[in-house]
Amino acid sequence: METDCTNPADCTSDGAPVPAKPTPQAAGTRLLHIGPHKTGTTSIQGALFAAKEKLPAYGVAYPAQSRHPMQAVLAACSRAGMIGDTTPTERHWTRLVEQVHATGRHTCVISSEFFADAPDDATAERIVEQLGGESVQVLVTLRPLVRIMPSQWQQYVQNGLRMGYEEWLEHMLRKAPYEKPNPSFWRRHRHDRLVERWVRVVGPERVTVVVVDDRDRGGLMRTFEGLLGLPANLLQPVPDTANRSLTLAETEMLRNLNKEFRGNGLPDELYSLLVRNGAVMHMKNTCSPTSQDVRISTPDWAVRAATGIGAEMAGRIGSTGVRVIGDPALLSAVPEPAGQGPGEARIAPEVAAQALYGALAAVAAAPGGTLARAVHQTSSKELVRVLGHRCLKRLRRH
Repeated sequence: METDCTNPADCTSDGAPVPAKPTPQAAGTRLLHIGPHKTGTTSIQGALFAAKEKLPAYGVAYPAQSRHPMQAVLAACSRAGMIGDTTPTERHWTRLVEQVHATGRHTCVISSEFFADAPDDATAERIVEQLGGESVQVLVTLRPLVRIMPSQWQQYVQNGLRMGYEEWLEHMLRKAPYEKPNPSFWRRHRHDRLVERWVRVVGPERVTVVVVDDRDRGGLMRTFEGLLGLPANLLQPVPDTANRSLTLAETEMLRNLNKEFRGNGLPDELYSLLVRNGAVMHMKNTCSPTSQDVRISTPDWAVRAATGIGAEMAGRIGSTGVRVIGDPALLSAVPEPAGQGPGEARIAPEVAAQALYGALAAVAAAPGGTLARAVHQTSSKELVRVLGHRCLKRLRRH
């Protein structure tokens, strides 16, 4: 860290260094926010995109045609899209780079959690060079691992995972080499190694780590305002029900659906259309969790393992010499009990109905067609066309 506790003014009462304060970036800086996942990226992207027209008045630009330039960053990191989605192309990335260069002397924010998935140093170097070379400053936002694990598990389930939470934790925390079934997890969330990779590319003086304090709901917004020289409260959260985490019951319903889907050999394209962008998306947009819903709970052994890893990561990050904003001790803090009593994870009938309706609506929105063979002999694309045609015909009768 930047502070030196030989000077008492630079120390807290327990002798730890005082965390750095956010200070505005120099004009023309390319602030590259690399996530990782589940660290407030969606809320920041939503707030920046909503304020996009106001930012230039303060010398700041957010060069994206949507909240999150995911396709562009997936292409830059040579990553496929979500299960069943079309593969991003280099043109997506080239277009984003052109938009960044067009911002000129404005301080420019490029934010995507998928930058954390850069497969090697050479990819990260290419990203930095193409976005602006020496003008690029890397920003990493971090939350405690123990808070990330349940959220990341249910996100993997939304992309087809069939493994239960406790079994998944066993693989991530107890079964070397800790890469199955999701090798991306530790690539993203071994945060000390993530920081070290980007330090190798740009140097510690051009990396800032922000430790998110979940107790301060507006703290991350205020930190970004400080880094960008924006007036207080210009960045505001934008409601995004589509990004909410699933409850335990919703996740278990989807996980069991994933088993049936895979067990019957249905194609990824159909999963993308009917499940992720149909059933799940509609369910999240129309059904809000209540106090009666059982949340995903991490067993004590996994909490201890995660906080231990968090303490080790905090120490290694501190030794890199990067600037740290926030309290690194939060990365190893044991979370307070959620106050949730034991209960059975049961899916509410209205939630199941909305999920089913979402899948039907996705079919109804697909192109029409005709069916000449039995369903099990029909390709997935033709099947979707036929089902869509039939649904539309029936809807028009009413």
